Amino acid sequence: MSFLKFQTDTIFTGTEALSSNHVLITDTNGKIVDIVDEQSAGEDIQQFKGIVSPGFINCHCHLELSHLKNKIPEHTGMVDFILNVLQKRTAPEEEIQQAIQDAEAEMITNGIVAVGDICNTTDTLAQKHKNNLYYHNFIEVSGFVPSKAKERFDEGMKVFESFNQIFPNQTSLVPHAPYSVSENLFNLIQNKSSNQILSIHNQESEAENELFLTKSGDFLRLYKELGIDLSHFVPTQKSSLSSCITYLSKAAKTILAHDVFTSKTDLELIKTYSLKSKTQFYLCLCVLANRYISDSYPDQFIFQNNLDNIVIGTDSLASNHSLNILSEIKNINQKYPQASEFELLQCATYNGAVALNIEHQFGSFTKGKQPGVIWIEDFKTCNKPKKLV
Repeated sequence: MSFLKFQTDTIFTGTEALSSNHVLITDTNGKIVDIVDEQSAGEDIQQFKGIVSPGFINCHCHLELSHLKNKIPEHTGMVDFILNVLQKRTAPEEEIQQAIQDAEAEMITNGIVAVGDICNTTDTLAQKHKNNLYYHNFIEVSGFVPSKAKERFDEGMKVFESFNQIFPNQTSLVPHAPYSVSENLFNLIQNKSSNQILSIHNQESEAENELFLTKSGDFLRLYKELGIDLSHFVPTQKSSLSSCITYLSKAAKTILAHDVFTSKTDLELIKTYSLKSKTQFYLCLCVLANRYISDSYPDQFIFQNNLDNIVIGTDSLASNHSLNILSEIKNINQKYPQASEFELLQCATYNGAVALNIEHQFGSFTKGKQPGVIWIEDFKTCNKPKKLV
């Protein structure tokens, strides 16, 4: 059997940083054979400056929106961003498919090996069938009018079945967001998705909390624009997360995407529900998308005692200039210097793999895994990792 041997300034295993006197050994397909000291590694060692890491896990993406790259202005705020997506997402099938193909190729070039992908349509199914990347498909359902819940659920189930036939262990039916899913629809989704992995957009704007606290804020304008009757809605006088967390508590794992306006009280609630319901919650940061949409960032305290439960996503090319986890990591590191580069690499590798239930193959340099091997020449100046195997 032929082996590949890699020696760098730092081998990041997914959970720890090893010094330069270690050598990573894989077979030619990238399966991890061992990590040994350099005296035991023998000959033909490839030597690099910088960091070698497992491939990245992109825990929140919208591949089907890739054709909207550069079509939506920056800093519009959440409501106008949503309205722009709804107005502009229709496009010729050929354009949509080419954009999906190009976006996937970009992720591969940027060292991404697995993706948690939000799906409202079957547009990405043909590309995913090529198995270039691992995908967990989150089939997203929305509908804030209670009387329409069954209709919206049935529409989502049609998309779910299309994916589930091909990816039976990689498909979940999930709610879009607290502000777009009625209690009736939450109940239907919860009954279908018990013990599955869920993903939900969480507290991406201040207006989301305002809606649930006092039935005020910019989301009222969204519903008016969309012709949605809000007469049924009674504010809970709690945050949006507090208002919906019970509907997430039957899941095995729940990925909360964005978390820009998540409070310390919300974080304590998450911990309480994790213990009470056995659901594992993950905070998925998509900082470049939030900068694009509203120039907003999560508060500093989100990193306090939460690093093991933080994962990283790119969101979509409708809300980001690239699908590049390394760029996300570097931006987080600049904004929150208390989170070290290696802690953030763990968020983007091992944590992400655990969140998507794929730690048996991805996320770390454990013997027998095939997690991808990427090289970051210089953390401060390198914008793209290089795939080694």
